[in-house]
Amino acid sequence: MRRILLSLLVATLLSGSIIKAQDQLKEITLEDIWVTYKFFPKSVRGIVSLKNGEQYTMIKNGSIVVYDYKTGDSISTLINADELKTNEMEKPLKISSFSMNHDETKFLIPTETESIYRHSSKSIFYVWDSKAKNLERLAEGKQRLAEFSPDGKYVAFVRDNNLFVKDMTSKEEITVTNDGAFNHIINGTCDWVYEEEFGFTKGFYWSPDSKKIAFYKFDESRVKEYTLTYYEDLYPEWYTYKYPKAGEDNSIVNIYVYQLEADKTVKMDTGEETDQYLPRIKWTNDANILAIQRLNRLQNHLDILLADAYSGNSRVLYSEDNEYYIDITDNLTFVNENDKFLITSEKDGYNHIYLYSIEGELVKQLTSGAWDVTEVYGFDQKKKRVFYQSAEDTPLNRDIYYVDLKGKRTKISERSGTNSAGFSNNFQYYINTFANVQTPAYITVNNAKGEEVRVLEDNQKLKDIMKEYNLGEFSFFTFTSPEFTLPDGKQVELNAWKILPPDFDPNNKYPVLLTIYGGPGSQEVKNSWGYFNYFWYQMLAQKGFIIVSVDNRGTGARGELFKKMTYLELGKYETIDYIETAKYLGSLDYVDKDRIGIFGWSYGGFMASNVITQGADYFSTAVAVAPVTNWRYYDNIYTERFMRTPQENASGYDDNSPINHVEKLKGNYFLIHGSADDNVHFQNSMDMITALVKADKDFKFMVYPNKNHGIYGGNTRFYLFNSISKFLYEHMLDNE
Repeated sequence: MRRILLSLLVATLLSGSIIKAQDQLKEITLEDIWVTYKFFPKSVRGIVSLKNGEQYTMIKNGSIVVYDYKTGDSISTLINADELKTNEMEKPLKISSFSMNHDETKFLIPTETESIYRHSSKSIFYVWDSKAKNLERLAEGKQRLAEFSPDGKYVAFVRDNNLFVKDMTSKEEITVTNDGAFNHIINGTCDWVYEEEFGFTKGFYWSPDSKKIAFYKFDESRVKEYTLTYYEDLYPEWYTYKYPKAGEDNSIVNIYVYQLEADKTVKMDTGEETDQYLPRIKWTNDANILAIQRLNRLQNHLDILLADAYSGNSRVLYSEDNEYYIDITDNLTFVNENDKFLITSEKDGYNHIYLYSIEGELVKQLTSGAWDVTEVYGFDQKKKRVFYQSAEDTPLNRDIYYVDLKGKRTKISERSGTNSAGFSNNFQYYINTFANVQTPAYITVNNAKGEEVRVLEDNQKLKDIMKEYNLGEFSFFTFTSPEFTLPDGKQVELNAWKILPPDFDPNNKYPVLLTIYGGPGSQEVKNSWGYFNYFWYQMLAQKGFIIVSVDNRGTGARGELFKKMTYLELGKYETIDYIETAKYLGSLDYVDKDRIGIFGWSYGGFMASNVITQGADYFSTAVAVAPVTNWRYYDNIYTERFMRTPQENASGYDDNSPINHVEKLKGNYFLIHGSADDNVHFQNSMDMITALVKADKDFKFMVYPNKNHGIYGGNTRFYLFNSISKFLYEHMLDNE
């Protein structure tokens, strides 16, 4: 009896100390996240491998410092911060990024950078000569995409939609094109839709011998315009640009090669069809042969052309067809003396690496299995190895491997979570950035075997700060439903994660917020670090929410059938999956099935809007930020890849657009948009509001003037998440 009483006393004391310890832990505030950025992880800036592959650079206190990969010793300083001045300057230039010439003695430094769209910008570029200790402007005005030639004798750049070359010896500026005009002709870079959906802005490429430049020319004349309104002055200002919506005309795109010595430009033969895409060009290891990728409008047939730089004549090297669509990547690599090439493809149902001869014949499939290669880092010509990232062990993780040309794979990453790599020029070392759900960026130098050489950043300070806060338990889980089938009839489980309230009691009933994105090939459920939203979720958990995320059918890293399940019907299967998620969660003893909400941004906003209408019986509350409400309003490259054109697939567009389901709305709906969103146009929310008003439905709406798709700047993010949080508290917490 005394032993029992003693045990009870110890248990009571322990319980009391735990409660006291929890009471001493801090609560997260939005100010912590969006004002003081308390949880922002440190990174390492300016890492560039030097040509020798044995050293790399880092930006330290405004200087570019050289370090040894192996020892970590500081070898030299390429640029001292206080040197970057001209006589006219009061203060030295601040370095945020840079590029070097071939012998690493001259540097291109962008300053006064001005954003154009999501990836594009223009800057005043300066050239720093470290031998002469001289700083000078590259050219008049602002330039885009300035780049040294491989031999360092020239710099090419784009200005006012034209391509120029500057001779760094004579200082002569050579005009390559002179027909560039806003909203008409673009040389050396790309139009809005190529930038957004094919993911590049630099549209010119030096040949390996520095004698030629291959470049894009876009004729936007037939593309329809869209106008953004900016509310700042007495009268609004308008910005009009070319935006091809689903089913509408695209730019006519051609590829040219400019020969410096002959001052001559030659058009490459890409076929007679103009209603097509040329999403990548790349020089082969032969300085006279250019590889051009050609994709049809439906994006289900890909050709790789080899074009002669002097005649423009081309031949088809490689062709691929797909029942659904083909994703464009940068994973084309020419190896050896141009006798073979590497490419990735989903042709066997998963994304893998293939080796072909230069005649276009398959030599070997280098990787295989029921898992996806997620990134290719490069080819070590000396040791004949391809370094890549994959989801081989689990779709939740990312690991680093290499495979030789016989197909033997070797895993080199050691930590379980998400690993990404930046390799040295000789592939003897790499910078590994590791993170998982508990660990912010842990950045190390590793050798080619994967062995950790030393730590560059461990974010220990942030991990210590996290220990001061009362964080809820994070865990992964899976669940299934008879609805979760693939086109081959196979039933699958969905991957998910949840965060429980820190004081979670299974005997209580909790509201659930489902946070989603859900777009084709995306992935929210990963063993990786999330910054802003993760701590916002933890803040909501502290208020009594359970936070859940699920990767629906159509998301990535689980093979082609899983990813392409939603083809021609974006929104249909995702909505089913979220409704089934709500049913599953509502069956749990500790979930209040009448208080299940959903939050999403962009594609996630599209899905949140679909769910609160079509899934009105299962969701009480939805927050949709910058949503697509009708795919007819979105750009054609993205939309047609998954939906074909509205002319071909009208029902696919209309049946799954939330704008056509507003009469089903029963719960609490918060619609948010930036008025200057160049990506998902404000029109989407305006027409959603029109439909809601016509159906006599209550909703809340917030517009952020002059803000783009990211809705940030100044106090905006804090205000945005404060508004969302209050909306969720009002409608989902039991305040009685």
